[in-house]
Amino acid sequence: MSALFRIASFGLGCLLGGLSQCPAVESPKGGRTDQLLEIRSLSVNGQPIPLRPGSRLRLSPTPRNIAFGFGSANSPHAPLRVRFKLDGFEDNWREISSDLSISFRFIDANQDPVSEKVFRAAGQTAGWTGALDTSPFVHRRETILVPAGAKGLWVCVSSAGPPSTVGIYAITNLVVTSLAPNHQPATVLLRWDSNAKGGFVGGEWFPADWTRSGIRISMAKITQFGPNQQIKALTLLDNDPYAHAEWTTRKEAALAVSPGSLLLLEWDEAFSLGLAGPLVVNYTELPAGFYRFRVNELTLLGLPGEAETSLAFEVPLSFWRTPWFWGLVLLLCLSATAGVHRYFAWQQMRRELARLESQRALEHERVRIARDIHDDLGARVTQISLVSGLAQSDHTLSVKARAEFNTISGMARELVSALYETVWAVNPENDNLDALGNYVCQMVDNLCDRAQLRRRFRVAELPRDFPVSSHVRHNLIMAVKEAVHNVIKHAKASELSVYVDWEGTTLTIGVQDGGCGFEPANTAVGNGLANMRRRLEYLGGTCSIQSERSRGTTVSFRVNLKPSA
Repeated sequence: MSALFRIASFGLGCLLGGLSQCPAVESPKGGRTDQLLEIRSLSVNGQPIPLRPGSRLRLSPTPRNIAFGFGSANSPHAPLRVRFKLDGFEDNWREISSDLSISFRFIDANQDPVSEKVFRAAGQTAGWTGALDTSPFVHRRETILVPAGAKGLWVCVSSAGPPSTVGIYAITNLVVTSLAPNHQPATVLLRWDSNAKGGFVGGEWFPADWTRSGIRISMAKITQFGPNQQIKALTLLDNDPYAHAEWTTRKEAALAVSPGSLLLLEWDEAFSLGLAGPLVVNYTELPAGFYRFRVNELTLLGLPGEAETSLAFEVPLSFWRTPWFWGLVLLLCLSATAGVHRYFAWQQMRRELARLESQRALEHERVRIARDIHDDLGARVTQISLVSGLAQSDHTLSVKARAEFNTISGMARELVSALYETVWAVNPENDNLDALGNYVCQMVDNLCDRAQLRRRFRVAELPRDFPVSSHVRHNLIMAVKEAVHNVIKHAKASELSVYVDWEGTTLTIGVQDGGCGFEPANTAVGNGLANMRRRLEYLGGTCSIQSERSRGTTVSFRVNLKPSA
């Protein structure tokens, strides 16, 4: 239980450590196994990055290429083969594989080379366990055509591939068969298997007609395994990256072949091959995150060992993908939105102030005009009316002259009344609904007094703070005045009723009489009725007339007054 806890703590510590190095792994003998391997270099986009043990590595965002240089340390116990893995990016270990080969070489009658066919073995056979006696051999089958001029064939199993190749390559059950045309029996030219002939030389068994060569011929061996060591294999155990060895058939005992014939090549092989020496691996377009590059030793036969070293680093997010960047973008957007809103609000406020200033100037002008009309024109017309009235009582004047002065006096009084109406319509202090209702009652009262007509009023409570423009007041007053004049002139009524209703924003003014009435459908429309309707249509309202003979007439004006008017 304590061992599991230590392992879990170690893994968690490595994870939480982020970019720092994990502690070194101790070997069973007490040595530090991380000293057998080393990560020698790190470059990003071709630029070297200094490696500082124990420090955090933070690379540039979105690196196009990351290259790790690694290999065995300068130690006599350092491994030849290594594997690697990038935690956080890949799940499985990888090894830079290499290859060895078996080649079939054709020679002419003078034993000079004609051509060569090479079959390579790279990486590791499927199911490799690290030992020949427990690993499955893979059967391989190939065909080649004997080239022109070829008289003989000899076989070479060689480790002379890439110079740094190390590992094991074993071949058994090698058979070379010449396929005759026209379905004739095939001829076996070479068979090498567990029953191959051979003999002992210096206590070591060697196959007949085979020889070994190379810089280190001891790497070419005959291995025996299986039950009672009965299975024999041509084996290359390459443990020297700077040397090679090979098994070849004797050139002087070359297999006789005929140009144009087809050869069938079959053999069983097992291998595990890799590269020794300093290695470089590249990773491209790594996404942002935390990573750990690990290097682990492999034995010559491809089994993992204890020696391991690692390097942790971080690929940060690009600035435009970080939370603070988007927070800043959001803040800028909000600031810009607020700025634009404030700008338009400021512009609207300026326009509103300009409108109010213009309206105030207009109201001042209206007040001045109303005052001038009242104080100047009103006084002059009143004076004319007084002078005309005095002239009527002058008995020295003829009757005709006094009658004309009486007419002038009446006209002057009517002009004074018209001027009063104009002053009331122009004065901005009367731009409200309550003033409109009061004036309607006052105007109807004056008109009925002159005509000696009884009147009744029903007026709803009207708000004083509800604005009504001067042109609305003027058109409504003129329409009501025309309706009252029609009653006085044509209705032959003894009483007149006026009602003013207010509901929501709708104002209704009605003029009702109990006179003779008329039939609207059979009566020609005069200028008065047409003018009333035009005035209400101009205000967006309606003028309705209901009348019946001997039952009177009701004229109703209805208009919707908007608060912004």
